[in-house]
Amino acid sequence: MHSRRSAHRVLYKAAAVFGNYSRVESVGDAQHFSLLCGSSQGRSFPLIKRCFTSSAQSKILPGTRSGQDTKNGGKGLCKIQRRHLSEATSVLRREPVGLYGYGLLKSPYGFQAFAQEAIDRSEDIIKEIKELPPSMATIRAFDDISDVVCTVVDAAELCRSTHSDKDFVREANKASMKLYEYLQYLNSHPVLYKAVVDVEQSTALETEEAKRAAKTLRIDFERGGIHLPPEKLKRATELNLEITRLGREFTENVIYEQGQVDIFPASLIPNNLQTMMEPVTKSKSGMVGRYRVKKGNAGMISGLRMSTEPSVLFPVLKYVPDSEVRRKAFLVGNSVPKSNLRVLDHLICARHELAQLLGYNSYAEFALAPTMAEKPEAVLNFLVDLSDRIRGKADDELKMLGEFRKQLEDGIDGSIQAWDESYYSGLLKARTHDLTSTVVASYFPLTSCIEGLRVVSQSLFNATFEQVPMGPDEAWHPDVQKLTLRHATEGDLGHMYLDLYARPGKFPGCAHFTLKGCRRLTESEYQIPVVALVCNFSCPHASEAPVLNHWEVEALFHEFGHALHSLLSRTEYQHFSGTRTVLDFAETPSQLFEYYAWDYRVLSKFAKHYQTGDPIPQKMVASMNNAKRMLAATEIQRQVLFALIDQTFFGKQPLPGRDTTAVVADLKHRHTSMKHVDGTHWQTRFNHLINYGAGYYSYLYARCFAASIWHQHCQEDPLNLETGEKLRRGLLEFGGARDPAHMLQKLVGKDAVVASKSAGISPSPQHMLAGLGL
Repeated sequence: MHSRRSAHRVLYKAAAVFGNYSRVESVGDAQHFSLLCGSSQGRSFPLIKRCFTSSAQSKILPGTRSGQDTKNGGKGLCKIQRRHLSEATSVLRREPVGLYGYGLLKSPYGFQAFAQEAIDRSEDIIKEIKELPPSMATIRAFDDISDVVCTVVDAAELCRSTHSDKDFVREANKASMKLYEYLQYLNSHPVLYKAVVDVEQSTALETEEAKRAAKTLRIDFERGGIHLPPEKLKRATELNLEITRLGREFTENVIYEQGQVDIFPASLIPNNLQTMMEPVTKSKSGMVGRYRVKKGNAGMISGLRMSTEPSVLFPVLKYVPDSEVRRKAFLVGNSVPKSNLRVLDHLICARHELAQLLGYNSYAEFALAPTMAEKPEAVLNFLVDLSDRIRGKADDELKMLGEFRKQLEDGIDGSIQAWDESYYSGLLKARTHDLTSTVVASYFPLTSCIEGLRVVSQSLFNATFEQVPMGPDEAWHPDVQKLTLRHATEGDLGHMYLDLYARPGKFPGCAHFTLKGCRRLTESEYQIPVVALVCNFSCPHASEAPVLNHWEVEALFHEFGHALHSLLSRTEYQHFSGTRTVLDFAETPSQLFEYYAWDYRVLSKFAKHYQTGDPIPQKMVASMNNAKRMLAATEIQRQVLFALIDQTFFGKQPLPGRDTTAVVADLKHRHTSMKHVDGTHWQTRFNHLINYGAGYYSYLYARCFAASIWHQHCQEDPLNLETGEKLRRGLLEFGGARDPAHMLQKLVGKDAVVASKSAGISPSPQHMLAGLGL
């Protein structure tokens, strides 16, 4: 999740038709992009593939997908693309230099030339489109624009989220904003719109994917407002840019406006967490600073200063025994950034105005129109039904937690405050199932976990990840690694960068970014995908082996599912590559691969003690699964609450409360038995409001679909080539090129994909709930 949560990537709304970018757990408006940039989790733009001086991004992959009709594969290539295939080949002979292997990005100032080159090349392709009759080449040309522009936008998004050099971040911001403005021009281009309408209405499109592409393009143009009168179209363009700016501001505030808490004495913090904090000292007068305590100076107290960024806050809430420390950390961590209260209010208003301008009653209605759910009513019915199913069990779990606290601490009334839940939940699970987090973590050294990714890809897909050297300045930090996914007979399937440790200024969560989507280049050649898997694991002390908590292992496998979706994609158009599909389908592969982080048959292949090398005990894994099921209703309830908050913020206006904080408090009261903490505004750090506006429900949709897939295809034997073939051919390789509801029905049956009473479809939660003992 966003980290998972994502997330998602900043897919900004400014790119209605030509803007469908990449990163899955941290993007901007995933719902407002066209074929010209891929959809949902990663949109793209359809113009000609021209290599930008990166061997990794431009390499071609021979071979075709199983059962694919290739007779028209080369016919759709327009003259510009044919001309530049030779250019791409020549680039492969040169050593890649510059960020991500792009020659123009040897310095931060290359981003401006990078962006301008994309615009210039796109203008060349637009001239070609004007001269083309309705044909397969028309759709190919749109995908060519998409590929050219997405190359820059996706590179800029990864850079601004992860790069340590402020000059690179600043220039990446400038470049992406320049292209967002250009995208608005493309989205309102009457000649391009007419070309799409003409080709859709013609009989020239020879494949189902081309027909789907034309329809998607036409709808996305119209969702951008091209059909509106000039004044309204101008206002829609202004709103899209404003929404993009607000999303950027919100995300940057989350990254840079971190709270901090000073803790005295330092002994209140467990030793294994102290390395995440900064030593400080308090003088007799109460002054706090970084000066040393002088020997014999009894009036000086040593303490620690903690940041409330998630990678620090979550472990403090989970592992620190002192209730007052947890309370202070919770209050500060959920009260920043305060400036996002204003940003969120403006974002809600701007999205609502845009939706009404386009003929929708709410932004949620606008956002859900192209999804499997289709309408907010389907989502709300699903969420409320799920909430009702688990409410009683969740209340029982909260009472059990309170009783557990009373047993531990004499004189305590057993109430559970928001800052207590994580701590006592972890303690209850550990004591009931004889688990200690540090002992469990000792079986997950990071190097072994990376090996686990190799084991899964080898066992399922007959492909393995191999580390490869990078060119000069290709990496954005010394910790970054580059892997190639290499198939035993098909060759290189794609490249994946790994950036796994937390650092100041980095996107705070876990996310998958697409740098290059798959697309057909010739009848037998594909452009291979390039992705980045970004996490924020705690950086180990120099003398310690880097080990992961199990929840971090689960997050790693979640993002790995997104990466596989991209790397194994084999689509005609990069607009449909990998995670570039409807929002409520895109999370399904990532949710599915979380199961691999819990299955002993998988863990036994790689989870080994960092000192002794002993494999993880089967009994320990059984206890971990029992612990997971122990408070499962509460965890599901939390996800339902998040999704309801998201739907309400972007639903009918005005909001049913004084402000966003009142909405959060009211929904928490109605759907849980936990109290809202006055003075906090957790929603100002909820990046999914930006990335997945009105789409957070998709995690629960995907979780249900993934549970059905696991139950039917993976549970009996999760590590064999037959299972992998079903997943690759039935789920992963088509990206957004096929109707996801039909793919799911074919894979898991109609009982798992339920028609909603209002419209669209919703998943059956049967297998998800059963797997959690509910």
